[in-house]
Amino acid sequence: MAITEATRTSATTVEPGGIEAIPSSKRHGSPWQLLATWSAPNLEFATVFVGVIAVAFFGLGFWQAIAGIVVGNALGAATQGILSTWGPREGLAQLVLSRTAFGTRGNILPAGINALVAGIGWFAVNSVSGAFALSYLVDPKLHTLPTWAALIIIVVLEIVLAFVGHDLVQIFERYASIVLGVVFLIATVFVFTSAHTAISGGGSNAFSFGGFSLTVGAAFGYAAGWNPYASDYSRYLSKNTNRKKIGWAAALGNFVSCTVLMAAGAAAATVAGYNPDNPTASFVAPSLMPSWVTAITLIAIAVGAIAANALNVYSGAMSFLAVGIKIPFGLRRAIVAVGFGVIGFIVALTALHDVGTTYTDFLLIIAYWIAPWLGVVFVDRWLRRGTSIADLVPDKAKYRNWAGLIAFVVSTVVSIWLFADQVKFVGVIAKATTPDKPFANPAIGDLTALVGFVLAGILYYVLFKLFKPTVGGPLSTEPDLIVGIDAAEAK
Repeated sequence: MAITEATRTSATTVEPGGIEAIPSSKRHGSPWQLLATWSAPNLEFATVFVGVIAVAFFGLGFWQAIAGIVVGNALGAATQGILSTWGPREGLAQLVLSRTAFGTRGNILPAGINALVAGIGWFAVNSVSGAFALSYLVDPKLHTLPTWAALIIIVVLEIVLAFVGHDLVQIFERYASIVLGVVFLIATVFVFTSAHTAISGGGSNAFSFGGFSLTVGAAFGYAAGWNPYASDYSRYLSKNTNRKKIGWAAALGNFVSCTVLMAAGAAAATVAGYNPDNPTASFVAPSLMPSWVTAITLIAIAVGAIAANALNVYSGAMSFLAVGIKIPFGLRRAIVAVGFGVIGFIVALTALHDVGTTYTDFLLIIAYWIAPWLGVVFVDRWLRRGTSIADLVPDKAKYRNWAGLIAFVVSTVVSIWLFADQVKFVGVIAKATTPDKPFANPAIGDLTALVGFVLAGILYYVLFKLFKPTVGGPLSTEPDLIVGIDAAEAK
């Protein structure tokens, strides 16, 4: 869409407002920009480590790990593509659109969870990996630049990007995707030349369904971790933008970047002497790549963390505002982004030790809540096809939909209670088929996400028919701009 000078603003101008709908005069961009948007944040070490845990923690052979990685990423990328197509129609953020499935108040739960997971959880995880890389780059012995000092540098850069907002984030992701893509591709080539892909991490080449399902769950948790942000970055596109292009651009950006880097991690874990307790140093060890590749890879890991967390803090702030909390400031989104960055920094400081186990649990937990949420919003969108949502999503609409909240809570609790398989909790069915400790050659692994998605979708369909929540009029009657979405929106 061509935009006039009257509507164009500098990318360094702080994005005002909060979560209100984007008017037609401010719509701009190409659907293919989403290819970079969803490639750059995955070009970081947290992505690589998913492949590492598939071999080092779940005991899979390299090719078994690749199979699980491809399935998990394909599922997460497909849902990313579908959700991204929803943004341009009303110009709304993903967790605002979620109100149709949960009601204004019921949506507080998923929006609140995503605000915590994105703005604090993911922010802490990625900041830690970036800090390790930066400190190791400056001084491998960590004497002149302690990890905590590197963490401060990384966090400040991440907050600045998120504070300024959408346009600067999009530009940064565009150029970062090119530079990071080249660097990580070089590193991946060197890793594969040293890998022993015929050797199984568990000492056996026999297929392990349990390890496979755990890998699928972890990969899906990572790729689908972007799902609650999807339309946040497509809402500025014109309403007439080709939906297929939007879907393919977002899905391919997510899938290709995740799969290549996770494969590199799985390959690295097959090298003798690889230490998953010190993953960053092991990945760039002299046994895997020459010193010049080590240097540029460490820089890429640090920059990749910034690329990922610019989105995490931005969308974390959007989800926080979608809860409905009133912040009467013109720069409310930017202010909230800074707040999440500060809290995330504190959490990251406490996570500098025992990274491997903490990250594994975190990935699975993400899948535990996102899968049921997806089941609810997908079925809701299908049931409401061809109808307007203009009267349902404003803050003062007082719209209720108990079907979504009940389906989400019940399916999440039941799926975790029966099938979760991680250090802090093992579900009833998972425990019956798992040895004394999690990940130790489990029979079924972790099917929580799959069960949660299917159960939530079925429950929501039944409850929707039972409760009969309000459905809007024909889509043709929907206004060009939906007002009243932001609790602090100027009247």
